[in-house]
Amino acid sequence: MSAPLWTRADFLTATGGEARGDIPDEITGISIDSRTLAPGDAYVAIVGDRLDGHDFAGAALEAGAALALVARDKLADLPEGGRYVVVDDPLQALRDLGIAARARSFARIVAVTGSVGKTSTKEALRLALARSGKVHASVASFNNHWGVPLTLARMPADTEYGVFEIGMNHAGEITPLVKMVRPHVAIITTVQPVHLEFFDSVEHIAQAKAEIFNGLEPEGVAILNKDNDQFDLLKFHAGLAGVRNIRTFGEDPTSDSVMEKMSLQAGGSSIQARILGQEFTYKIGIPGKHQVRNSLAVLTAVVDMGADLALAGLALAEMQAPKGRGAVIKLALADGQACLIDETYNANPASMRAALAVLGETPVRLPGRRIAVLGDMRELGTDADRLHQELLEPIQAANVDLVYLTGPHMHTLWERLPKARRGGYADVSTGLVDMLTSDVRAGDVMMIKGSLGTRMGPVMEALKKEFASAEDAETI
Repeated sequence: MSAPLWTRADFLTATGGEARGDIPDEITGISIDSRTLAPGDAYVAIVGDRLDGHDFAGAALEAGAALALVARDKLADLPEGGRYVVVDDPLQALRDLGIAARARSFARIVAVTGSVGKTSTKEALRLALARSGKVHASVASFNNHWGVPLTLARMPADTEYGVFEIGMNHAGEITPLVKMVRPHVAIITTVQPVHLEFFDSVEHIAQAKAEIFNGLEPEGVAILNKDNDQFDLLKFHAGLAGVRNIRTFGEDPTSDSVMEKMSLQAGGSSIQARILGQEFTYKIGIPGKHQVRNSLAVLTAVVDMGADLALAGLALAEMQAPKGRGAVIKLALADGQACLIDETYNANPASMRAALAVLGETPVRLPGRRIAVLGDMRELGTDADRLHQELLEPIQAANVDLVYLTGPHMHTLWERLPKARRGGYADVSTGLVDMLTSDVRAGDVMMIKGSLGTRMGPVMEALKKEFASAEDAETI
């Protein structure tokens, strides 16, 4: 029988809370959502921008929560007779619980940040390390001020490898998170022009990403992309933080882990590389050159964490793109099938270029066409129009036949598009649905991408509903 995630005594000690009601001796999980809570979980009542978790504490207890971690000043408004642990600030108590989980752990820990590729790299690490021991990793993109401590608090004491994703929108956000995680290995996938609404330059973004070095354990390893324009600046900041062990990855032949040959295919890629001096051939089960590059960082981390490189290489062949991040849906048309590449999770200039490159690498069966359906990229500040217009080059490089656009910034790209490539434009994303459903034909490969605020997801769902997926989402 496995040990509980937390005992009652350890939970109270870590959070500094006071027990009210009949708290069980064993706590099997941590949840901040009463809708998905499992019986035995501790429910943490976080006050967010839109919702107050205390409003759902009663529902959480009715659903079988072991306890509700609540604020002292909210207790009088909660159902009487509940199982409560009372603290001044539930979010701070969650942080304290995460710090306690890290303190009790003997796991080797890796943390990932970067402008693009954090989540896919985290998932690749999860797969690669699982062949060598028990892995704990963040779910979805739990990479912010509540997601990181929640992931830590959920880490079982017997975890052997921990994988954490750390994100940011502003300077100063990574430092407190990485000081909780205290990784042995830190990966920065790349630095690109994102969140420019909050930063004066890409160099300032690099400085913010470099905060990940502030929490690196003594003698820890920083793994950096040598192909990235910000490499020298990141290396400099690693040195300022006292990091002595720096590994590099990329196509640059002087990289510590270098891609020597690759074959990009519809279902993924085959790679011949040298990983820290060791010749290594492997496959990765999701398409895209950017995924190949990040896989070098993953395998470098595997070696530095003491896991088995050969087993990790085998595991990467089993990767699958998650919903919104490259998953492919087959659409059933009257005269055949079309492929829909779901990139609707979010967008910035770097991820947009990477997605267009994947579209260009995807084979098309005639009379099919490559179709890009793009929504505005947000948080780009005063450079927004220019950065949207510059997508014309990757569109042409990917041999995209038709482009459908939505949003005011994408309209500036629409004006630059050659007429032969113009599929359609709409002020809002839903205006594209009728155009796409009438224009799509057998053999087409269509990629849909945009920032969350442009609501490209409903366009994806409308197409899936209209053409009743021929099969469940899969990776090509």
